Amino acid sequence: MVEMEFGVPIPGEILPEDRWAKTALKRMPLPPPLNWEAIFGRKAPVVVELGCGNARYTLLSALTRPDHNHFASDLLPMAIRYATRRANQRGLSNARLAVCDAETVVGRFLAPESVAEIHLYHPQPYHDPRQMLRRLVTPRFVANVFKALQPGGTFVVQTDNPDYWGYMTKLLPTMFDFQERAEPWPDAPEGRSRREILARSRGLTIYRGLAVPRTDVTPEIANDLAGMLPMPTFRTHGPWCDLDEIEERGGP
Repeated sequence: MVEMEFGVPIPGEILPEDRWAKTALKRMPLPPPLNWEAIFGRKAPVVVELGCGNARYTLLSALTRPDHNHFASDLLPMAIRYATRRANQRGLSNARLAVCDAETVVGRFLAPESVAEIHLYHPQPYHDPRQMLRRLVTPRFVANVFKALQPGGTFVVQTDNPDYWGYMTKLLPTMFDFQERAEPWPDAPEGRSRREILARSRGLTIYRGLAVPRTDVTPEIANDLAGMLPMPTFRTHGPWCDLDEIEERGGP
């Protein structure tokens, strides 16, 4: 059976129950960091999706890249329940999902140079000025992403908020070779995330980028930059605000 969402199929099909997998990481290991070989029982490149929501991208990537291990997390337990159920039903033994906020995952649980890719789709911009400090993409967060990626690894980021994007396009090049992408990702022409599909249905522009750690920046330099660069204190308002409220509530 194929599931649909806003008229777009959820990646993969529901398999017979005897072929389901167990993909829930019920608690984050203490002490950190995450031990990928212990979690997956093998060595393979690791793909991380932060703030995954219903994990549409992780489902797609795990299905099409069985030679990669996939880890996805979200702060909302409801979102992870839906994502885990779907990953289980598709037999994705190369995926694990956990309830944990993105900042904690990157700052505490990813060992240096331990992952091949980090994906971040539509981080919450928090329009209320009183909540600006909750914005995820900060100099410290980006420095932690830099340290977690293997040499030549990739950081994929996407948003429909032009103000947030303006901040990212100034911040990311300080530590990464950064390239903006105008077109949809070829593996998911209708959208890699639930939010992207919904935003595009409302005519919003999607901003996409791919970042590779700069070879002339060391972890020490990245750490210094994290203490010097400006925080995301931009003001934002627009037609995307009601979608942000929907995303905060989570759901299938």
